Amino acid sequence: MQHGLYTFNLRAAKSKGQRTQAARAPTPVSMSMDDDTTTTPLLTSHKVKPAKLPPSIDDMIEACIGDTGAVQLLRAVFVAFAWAFDAQQVFISVFTDAEPRWNCAGSAGGNSSCTLAAAAAAPCALPGGGTWVWDRPARTSVVSEWALQCAGPALVSLPASSFFAGCLAGGFLLTTLADSRLGRKKTLLASLVSMSAAGVLTALVPNVWAYAALRFVSGFARSVVGTCTLVLSTELVGRRWRDVVSVAAFFCYAVGFLSLPALAFALREASWRSMYFWMSAPCLCYAALLYFLAQESPRWLLVRGRTQEAVETLRQISSLNGSSSTTTTSLSTLDACSMREEAGASGGGVFDTLRMMSERPWANRRLAAIMVAAFGVGMVYFGMPLSVGSLGPNLYLSTTYNALAEVPSAVLSWLLIARADRRASVVALAASAGACSLACAAIPRGAGAARMAAELVSFFATCTAYDLILIYAIELFPTSVRNSAVGLVRQAMVLGGVAAPVLVALGRERSIWSFGVFGLAIGGAGIFAACLPETRGKTMSDTMEEEERNEASCTSTTPMAKHSDSDRDLV
Repeated sequence: MQHGLYTFNLRAAKSKGQRTQAARAPTPVSMSMDDDTTTTPLLTSHKVKPAKLPPSIDDMIEACIGDTGAVQLLRAVFVAFAWAFDAQQVFISVFTDAEPRWNCAGSAGGNSSCTLAAAAAAPCALPGGGTWVWDRPARTSVVSEWALQCAGPALVSLPASSFFAGCLAGGFLLTTLADSRLGRKKTLLASLVSMSAAGVLTALVPNVWAYAALRFVSGFARSVVGTCTLVLSTELVGRRWRDVVSVAAFFCYAVGFLSLPALAFALREASWRSMYFWMSAPCLCYAALLYFLAQESPRWLLVRGRTQEAVETLRQISSLNGSSSTTTTSLSTLDACSMREEAGASGGGVFDTLRMMSERPWANRRLAAIMVAAFGVGMVYFGMPLSVGSLGPNLYLSTTYNALAEVPSAVLSWLLIARADRRASVVALAASAGACSLACAAIPRGAGAARMAAELVSFFATCTAYDLILIYAIELFPTSVRNSAVGLVRQAMVLGGVAAPVLVALGRERSIWSFGVFGLAIGGAGIFAACLPETRGKTMSDTMEEEERNEASCTSTTPMAKHSDSDRDLV
């Protein structure tokens, strides 16, 4: 009896083991209905474990320089200081090209013709013979030195428009160099040196035509300074410090803008040529220091397949941070992160990055929307400081107010970057700037204080939108095309700046042509930012393929979650 029970238990154990193995085995191709010893699961899992992807460039960079030290952070901020010289070149014409004030000369003050002309504010209508004089020496302004007061708005605005036209041309021709052949550092150095050399030569021009030509050259060279500075400085630090470095660049821009009225006031009795010399010479010294202190972007080196240089750069940065993580990173691991195929390291052309963006509809949609928004913001950003001369009698004080608006704007940009959505912030700021600019056009000219207040609020909102759009553009595009994309966005801003000097010249008689057009442009263009995807909290992609995968994973998260819930309910 005990033997029979033992045999029965043994057979039952074997049968149980067979059923357990069958349950763990995959679903068989064919199964007999009479076989009661095989058990097939009613529901098999549809989830497939994804293949493990190689580490991205962002992961490798973060592992090496994530804990950014004080020395490396200061180096990145030093790179960002190039924005100070960029601001000086952009707004220097506010003082050098301003039309000075004038009055009747000596005993001519009682002359009826001088009085009538003074009432019309048109000194060119006065007869010759010294019936009127400039308040300051003629050499203090381009307008007074070359007698352009009666030349018309087209010729008066030609130098400033030529500068922005040069920025536009240089942006389309030079922006891709930082992504393709030269890299961020070399492109920035070449631009700074060329911009400074053109500024020094501008101090020697004999007439307005040569002046406009050199302003075009200066704008052409300056076109990529801001883009390379922002991209390089943010790529030299870890993810935690990117927002800090970006805001530091905005503060540096404010410092450069603030230095203009101070220097112009100090040189108010000197020639306008002195302004160009003292703005350009320090920039040459800064470029020399930048050559020795700044590193090339390790991200760009890895994307271009220059792994050995990237390892050396990461080792330098890691040593400055007090870490030895780079020394333990193998060359093969970093080589796996390099994307030679996409970047075209072995033979890609200068415009290869533009081709990569044009082949992808999502990139075209993003680029078109943000460029339209940038156009309206740029028109107001570059046009407002040029028009402050019509708002108050003191040009230095009015410009100082506008420059000071950059400081709280940078603080607000930092807060919005950390805590608010990019898309909603840009739309709201553009709408606010447009409303205040239209209010400035509607307020009578006699109410100078009210018009100045409306202009300052409009410029403050525009400055903040300007900063946010640049950060937004950096986050919208991957490393392989980032510099080119941000460069195109900046050129859209500059394109708006090309039309600004003409509008400002027309607006001296009727404000609707300046502040009215500014308000409509920025308010309408800002709506296009609503078409862009939100990027707050997302990691920066390295390649176009990685950006597409990230976008696909974001759009498929909700449906997958619902699918999983229904599966659990079914089980």
